[in-house]
Amino acid sequence: MEFNAVILAGGRATRLGGVPKPSLTYDGETLLSRALQAARGASAVVVVGPDASGWVGEPLPDGVLQAREEPAFAGPAAAIAAGLVALKGSGGGAPWTLILACDMPHASSGVSHLWEALAAHPEAEGAMAVSVDGRKQPLLGAYNTEALGREVDVASQGSGLTDSSVFRLLARLNLLDVGVPAGSTDDVDTWEDAAALGIDYKLEADVKSQEETLEEWCRTLLQAFELEGVEVDVNEVLAVAGAAAHSVVRPAAPLTTFIAGYAAGMARGIGQASDDASMNAALELARKVAKEYSESEADAE
Repeated sequence: MEFNAVILAGGRATRLGGVPKPSLTYDGETLLSRALQAARGASAVVVVGPDASGWVGEPLPDGVLQAREEPAFAGPAAAIAAGLVALKGSGGGAPWTLILACDMPHASSGVSHLWEALAAHPEAEGAMAVSVDGRKQPLLGAYNTEALGREVDVASQGSGLTDSSVFRLLARLNLLDVGVPAGSTDDVDTWEDAAALGIDYKLEADVKSQEETLEEWCRTLLQAFELEGVEVDVNEVLAVAGAAAHSVVRPAAPLTTFIAGYAAGMARGIGQASDDASMNAALELARKVAKEYSESEADAE
């Protein structure tokens, strides 16, 4: 089957301490290289993410396109849209589009199953991988290019694709659920995932040291404020700070987390909620407001 490929290689990798997933190494190859191999046979390939030469250490292979979702770190749905735009601009008009996240080192073992299923069901608008334990993985899927583009256009004209769910983007398509071999959809979100998959990274120890330093600093601050019993999700706080920096301006990050923390403390002080509940609610509201602010600014333009 004739197809193009969109490889998603962005994301903040917060739980990896910011280490870019495409640069992780499995069996002597970067995850980006393995994703490119999984897309072999494609008429055209686009990698959506930061400039690969900056984090993989070498440029993309000749002929492979580079794109970036707007705004950066806007999520996989926005990245898919950016990839389709890049492919269309290059003149690539294949009837099918393979969508592949680059953090699944064994994805190639599942790709052939998608094509076999589509060949057997020509009426379908796409095929999505399903792991052996029944979990659907839309980022290992093959979709009708015209139908996928239509849904991207509809979403873009509506609530937009920033931080939107890929499942929501694909919800109206007639898709096949395709069982794939064990391990095909195993991905890397944490260092524990990486270790389980046998993935190496030469700076892992340094990253862990950074995480340990942040945890230690958090404990030190809590002790100084006599809040030793309070549990703080450091990664979630950093994620909200990142969302504010990206959606507003960079200095909004510390300002946002300060106000969210103050609000959580006020809620706890008047007995409105427990420590965990008040903190989670404040962080979630801060993330929501940052997203709405970004959308309102875009509408104004």
